[in-house]
Amino acid sequence: MAHKYVELANEVDSGIRGLFAAAPGPMRAYAKLAEEASKDGALDARTKELMAAAISVAVRCEGCIAYHTRAAVRLGATREQFVEAMAVAVELGGGPSAVYGAEALKAYDQFAETK
Repeated sequence: MAHKYVELANEVDSGIRGLFAAAPGPMRAYAKLAEEASKDGALDARTKELMAAAISVAVRCEGCIAYHTRAAVRLGATREQFVEAMAVAVELGGGPSAVYGAEALKAYDQFAETK
C-alpha cells in the first residue's frame, strides 16, 4: 500500500468528476448530502473530517482515506488529533484497521508536507 496520497486524492477527485458527468442527478444529491453533513454544527467540520478519516480506515477505503485525510489537514487537524482518531478506528476495526491506520498516518504526513 505504498501510495503517494496526494496523487491518490487527485485521482479520487478526477474519478468523482467523471461520475458526476455520467450521473449528474444522483451525484448532485450526494454532493448536497455531503455538504450538509460536513458543515459546522454541534460538531465542527474538522471533527467531522477526523471522523470520516477514521471511518475510512475502519472500512478500508484507500481513496476515502486520502480524500478525508487531505480535508482534515486543510481544516487544521493536528497530527495528535489525527493519531487519536486513528486509535479509535483501530479500536473498532482491529488488526486490519491498524494496517490502514498506519497508512492513513503516512497520508497525513504527506498532506501536511504540502500544506
